[in-house]
Amino acid sequence: MDWQEARKRGLSIVFTNGCFDLIHPGHVALLEQAKGEGDFLVVGLNSDASVRRLKGPSRPIMDQRARRTVLEAIRYVDQVIIFDEDTPLRLIEEIRPDVLVKGAEYEEEEIVGAELVRSYGGRVVRAEMVRGFSTSAIVSYLRELSRAEE
Repeated sequence: MDWQEARKRGLSIVFTNGCFDLIHPGHVALLEQAKGEGDFLVVGLNSDASVRRLKGPSRPIMDQRARRTVLEAIRYVDQVIIFDEDTPLRLIEEIRPDVLVKGAEYEEEEIVGAELVRSYGGRVVRAEMVRGFSTSAIVSYLRELSRAEE
């Protein structure tokens, strides 16, 4: 089932997004919290080109097909949509989710699409973060480890 079918069935649609480059417990916690906010969770996944523009030429670590495969295997995720833009605004405009979820590291005014979702009566939720997990920190640690072994 996709989000259009879920909407026809009267299910509430939740949307979150990200690069999800190296899935870690913080990502899983975000997805679990997001799923708890409604019936059908759509994850907007940054394309490889989008990740490179946002994170630099050495990212992503895993290509978009691999990242999509991992996300689709997580029980909280109902649909993954890859987008090529730098932000998911176009997807949010199209889907019009009932709930928009981002990590609490973002202030509400920084969350892309928050104003739009609130304008039609939807909710914006800032999910609690799991301390100590960050893909960028993991990548940085692995690079330092690699340099130390050279």
